[in-house]
This record gives sequence, structure tokens and C-alpha cells, in this order.
Amino acid sequence: MKTNELLLDEFGRIREAVAATLEGLDEAALARRPAGNGNSIAWLLWHLGRVEDAQLASVAGQEQVWTSQGFADRFGLPLAERDTGYGHSSDQVDAVQASPELLLAYYDAVHEQTAAFIRTLADEDLDRIVDTRWNPPVTLGVRLVSSLADCLQHVGQAAYAKGLNPDRPRD
Repeated sequence: MKTNELLLDEFGRIREAVAATLEGLDEAALARRPAGNGNSIAWLLWHLGRVEDAQLASVAGQEQVWTSQGFADRFGLPLAERDTGYGHSSDQVDAVQASPELLLAYYDAVHEQTAAFIRTLADEDLDRIVDTRWNPPVTLGVRLVSSLADCLQHVGQAAYAKGLNPDRPRD
């Protein structure tokens, strides 16, 4: 297996988990905040899409799907266009509301752009420095692993929050 094939599989698993988490949820369930102040499923899935979109578009030298495909306008959130959710207040978390269809459409578009970029990578590309603000500087490989870790955490949190829903049918 080549490195880019491994990365495609890993990012593909995030896409599958996002779709499975959204299945059967309505906007009320997406907006519900665990314990009244935890991050909602809508916020978690929006944020993971924004993180992957911003980080991968940057290293690929592409525009973010959020703006290039009109998702910023479609979501219509009262947030700055480049906002990815880092450091959000409770009010900002509440402001992120969307339908399951819109959340999935956004993540699918992000995943498609991510996968297209990853297909172009060779092993030696992973050593390319993509961020000199850190010591040591961040390589493409490290940025990809960091993005994967962040996205996997958030989709896991969203799936857990879905399981806390008292109205969810039990298996």
C-alpha cells in the first residue's frame, strides 16, 4: 500500500463516520448541547469540516471549499468567513445550526477536494515544509496526521453526543 492510499483510506473513514452520525438526526438533535454547554453535533461536524478544509486547502495551494463552492453563503452563519471554530464562545457554538443535508454536503465537498489532493502525493512530498511558524517547522506529513487526529476526535465526539440523545431509538 502506498502512503497516499493509506491517507485516502483514513480520510474516507472520517467521511463514513460523518454520514453515519448524521443519519436519522433532525435539526433539533443537531443543535442539542450535551449537559447544556457541550459542543453540539452541528458545531462539531461543521468545525471538523472547516478544519480539514482550511488546513488541506492551504497545503494544497487551493481555495477553501467553504468559499469556492458557496458554503459560507449557504450556511449563512453570523461568523467571519474564515472562521473555523477555534476558540468559540458558547454563543458562537449556539450560532452554528444547519440541516443534516447541508452538513453532509459540505463535508462531502471537503472530502472530495482532500481526496483529489491526496491522490497526487508521493512519499517524498510528505517531507515538504508547510508551516515555518513552529519549531521544528511542520511538514506536510505532520499536518496531515494532525488534521486526521483532530477530525477523528470531533466525529467521535459527535457520535457520542448522538448516543446521548434521549429521543434516539435504541438498537
